[in-house]
Amino acid sequence: MFSARSPSSAPAHPPVAFGKIGVLLVNLGTPDGTGYWPMRRYLAEFLSDRRVIEVPRALWLPLLHLVILTTRPSRKGKDYETIWNKERNEGPLKTVTRAQAEKLAERIAGGAFGAGGGKIVVDWAMRYGEPSVASRIAALQAQGCDRLLVVPLYPQYCAATNATVADCAFDALKALRWQPTLRIAAPFYDRPSYIDALAKSLRDGLAKLDFEPERIVVSWHGIPQDYFDKGDPYFCHCAKTTRLLSEATGLGEKMLMTFQSRLGPKEWLKPYTIETVKALPAQGVRKIVVIAPGFVADCLETLEELAVENRHAFLEAGGAHFAVLPCLNDSIEGIDMIADVVRTEVSGWI
Repeated sequence: MFSARSPSSAPAHPPVAFGKIGVLLVNLGTPDGTGYWPMRRYLAEFLSDRRVIEVPRALWLPLLHLVILTTRPSRKGKDYETIWNKERNEGPLKTVTRAQAEKLAERIAGGAFGAGGGKIVVDWAMRYGEPSVASRIAALQAQGCDRLLVVPLYPQYCAATNATVADCAFDALKALRWQPTLRIAAPFYDRPSYIDALAKSLRDGLAKLDFEPERIVVSWHGIPQDYFDKGDPYFCHCAKTTRLLSEATGLGEKMLMTFQSRLGPKEWLKPYTIETVKALPAQGVRKIVVIAPGFVADCLETLEELAVENRHAFLEAGGAHFAVLPCLNDSIEGIDMIADVVRTEVSGWI
């Protein structure tokens, strides 16, 4: 017959910290350097993700390792070199994501979440590259976080972004004996705090220009058309954000929704950003502003692809004035938005 041990006869338990709530902000990632081998490691990890590239492995892996990873690292390394944070020796996405986590922590420490905010520990990670999701989950658990909120910093849901962050977090938990209770923050593409932050950022950015744009190109990172055909909601989320932003600013008649960063020969979501900006001067549009609301932090796609490659294409086609407005980054309204998402997701825990 079973009889419970008395507390005095129970084995001594190793000391374990508990009772804290971990908040982990996660963005895409960045290479550790701009040279060939750091770029190759980063691209190999990124382009090996089955969520990112859905081509059958037997076809994709030989192409990746024998062709793409022999040529692309050097080319992309040169692009990264033009935007590299040389003071910190890191990509700008890492710089901004760290700043977002630090300012969120300061906001919470300042009482923004009330007394319960004292339980919260904020950290950040990169889905690809360092610091890794697994390492930061382990660090949060070591600090006593037995509840964990993972916040993918992608406003619009896509399997190649939000879902792969969740996959990575789940994989990290597989290695833990005492798993923290886990929440994955919902996409926030139509959240009022996000739309308000975008609207203020757009109005402020336009006010600083020395020209009035005839069109505002709202550029989103593209995905292959067949991902959408299989049921990915990404296009719909982008379209709703664009509509809500146009309504919030009253600038809908000037806005054009486009998609950038196409890779490979497959058809991607259209219209393509670079083809759109090339065509505008022939239509009599010579002054444009580009915004990229799907990125909450400036990165290669905004600082080089849009601000350099697309600028050149527009001016070469006869355009006269071109500006790319910054992302929300660690601005006051950007941190307000992240804090609003976190406050909602940890409700019931504090």
